[in-house]
Amino acid sequence: MSAGNPSLARARLCLILAAVLWSLGSVFMRLLREPLGLGLDEPLLTPLQIAFYRGLFGGMVMLALVYRVEVTFRLPMLGMVAAFAVMSGVYLSALDGPAANAIFLQNTAPVWVYLFAVLAIGERGDRRGWLAVVLAAAGATVIVAGNWPRNLPSDFDGAQRNKQMLQLLLGLGSGVVYAIVVLFLRHLREHSAAWLVAINLLGSAAAIGLFVLMADGPTAFVGWATAPSACQVMVLFVFGAFQMAFPYWLFARGLRTVSPQEAAIITLIEPLLNPVWAYLITPEKDTPNMWMLVGGTLILLALVWRYLPRKQETE
Repeated sequence: MSAGNPSLARARLCLILAAVLWSLGSVFMRLLREPLGLGLDEPLLTPLQIAFYRGLFGGMVMLALVYRVEVTFRLPMLGMVAAFAVMSGVYLSALDGPAANAIFLQNTAPVWVYLFAVLAIGERGDRRGWLAVVLAAAGATVIVAGNWPRNLPSDFDGAQRNKQMLQLLLGLGSGVVYAIVVLFLRHLREHSAAWLVAINLLGSAAAIGLFVLMADGPTAFVGWATAPSACQVMVLFVFGAFQMAFPYWLFARGLRTVSPQEAAIITLIEPLLNPVWAYLITPEKDTPNMWMLVGGTLILLALVWRYLPRKQETE
């Protein structure tokens, strides 16, 4: 272990703190998109606008912490930045719906980490791991199938139906892309954590901005980029710095010592807390239903079963 790597205890503490800070994502989304009487929902920002500014501000804060000697470039960093940009946009779009759905579905990521590690990287699989994959897949299926719009009342129009279906698929997709990001961070762990987080956040902001520019044109992009009010900009800065940049720095630091599998189980603190914050702010929208509770329980059981240390294992 290099001198710059944290001890096992400190690495685990980094991951715990990262998960707690990540869990505040639904709080910021509801502050910016729900009519809570604070005026932060006017004008109403899209998930892509929020992802753009969250990445921009978070990346700028983290870049200020990077020493010149830590600025390095490797080809895998391009793939990491691309995956991170997709993950950010997809996940925040999913969070615009019921938070528990998006959180539990994204946290199938440890299962995808396991699958990718075995099938793509060539690590050895075992019966315990494959059983966890089956359990977690069953949990995700329960959430998607149970919340898939069907037999809806007549006043539930097609646009709402399509939005609900899309948010479920986005939540599941974000878990797959998140797993790819975790594997990239682990692969590049010898590089500065601050540098990796900075290029991820700034790269995601640049990718989202370029997408909007090419899709809508320069005039519309200017209006899109200048839409947030001064109060919204302040919230977006805090969102980017303290809910995105700092916890990802902690996460990248933790991955220098802790395996992706253990990191995944530790950060399950996030899906336990995130729906709670969302429910406290907007209970009428974020009350978990039976399908979410059953599916989420299966996913958590799968991950605990797979990564719970055996009695004979020692540190």
